[in-house]
Amino acid sequence: MTVLDSLVVALTALRSNLLRSILTTLGIVIGVASVIILVAVGNGAAGEVNRQITALGTNMLVIFPDAMRVMGRSSAAGTALPLSEGDLNGLRDKIQGVIGISGQLDESAPVVRGNLNWTTSVSGVHGEYTFVRDWPLSEGREINAQDVRTAARVALIGQTVAKQLFPGENPLGAEVRIKNVPFQIVGVLSVKGQSAMGRDQDDLMLIPITTARNRVVGKSDVQVDQVGRIYVKLDEQTDIKTAQEEMEILLRQRRKSGPNNEDTFSVRNMAEFMRARTEVLSTLSYLLGATSAISLIVGGIGIMNIMLVSVTERTREIGLRMAVGGRKRDIMLQFLVEAVTLCLLGGLIGIALGIGIAWLVAYLASWPVAVSPAVIGGAMGAAALTGIVFGFFPARRAAGLNPIDALRSE
Repeated sequence: MTVLDSLVVALTALRSNLLRSILTTLGIVIGVASVIILVAVGNGAAGEVNRQITALGTNMLVIFPDAMRVMGRSSAAGTALPLSEGDLNGLRDKIQGVIGISGQLDESAPVVRGNLNWTTSVSGVHGEYTFVRDWPLSEGREINAQDVRTAARVALIGQTVAKQLFPGENPLGAEVRIKNVPFQIVGVLSVKGQSAMGRDQDDLMLIPITTARNRVVGKSDVQVDQVGRIYVKLDEQTDIKTAQEEMEILLRQRRKSGPNNEDTFSVRNMAEFMRARTEVLSTLSYLLGATSAISLIVGGIGIMNIMLVSVTERTREIGLRMAVGGRKRDIMLQFLVEAVTLCLLGGLIGIALGIGIAWLVAYLASWPVAVSPAVIGGAMGAAALTGIVFGFFPARRAAGLNPIDALRSE
């Protein structure tokens, strides 16, 4: 008796008890579908984190001004001493490995073009900002050092602003107004996408930081040359943790932090922060994966139970097959193939269900998913292995029946 013959017999037996077969496979269906969904969502999340790390800029540190703390107690948010041009220049001159640095001074403001207007984030930056952030232009030119020195009224716009204010038009050379101040569009940024916090990074305008201080944001009462937060790009050979420690020491000296005072700034490695988030997601995926494995085990026990019932119901059939020359290994192969077939059918249904739910999650929650052929193959392999493991005992029991006793069975 060949495997193909056993498969035909198995399908016939399953079809004769269709409802029971479907209910028996539910554990396998749920287990396989769970594996597909978890891995698809997990891989999609990992890919999104990698994309966001790339979007932030590689080998980069971000320095934020923090609220002042004395003896562990936080003062009001407005008491933070802003970072200054002196801080920025000190970092550029005294920290080894710095290849690019820029401030970013933000303000939300309406941008007007003709009878169209759009409220967006207007950021004052230095000439190296797009290099530091690995953010090339799709057209036009960069903001340069000359623009910063002269407080030029020029601007770069993100793709979202371009679509809102210049639908179907080329914005280069056009004039817009920010707080009633005219600016000329000299460049359009390439698509950046969402940030790690879900913010649309393409919904912004970049202007020279000196222009921002003079015309849009205004000057701070305590720091007239404030620069907002500072982005620092390091070369690939520089150890980022060492550079972070050196920056903290330098800024403590510059900002005269007392021995009993906490830092009024924070230096953050955003890539490490997002990798930590990925590790949390991975741990959660492992826990949910264990739940999926339990579903497969429960499904396998259900398969074994129903196969034992099938052996009992078909005792006379087994005795008849043995009486006409069927060998023990043929009987064993028949029931083993039946168990594996049941699991594989459940696996196929589970894969279809898992892929469907994964794409539904992607559509409804705008969450990236990635279904790989390797995962599908692994899920089918797990289903087949479940059928072999849990179908072996019933198959062995069927093969061990005495032909005469089997024929006498009612």
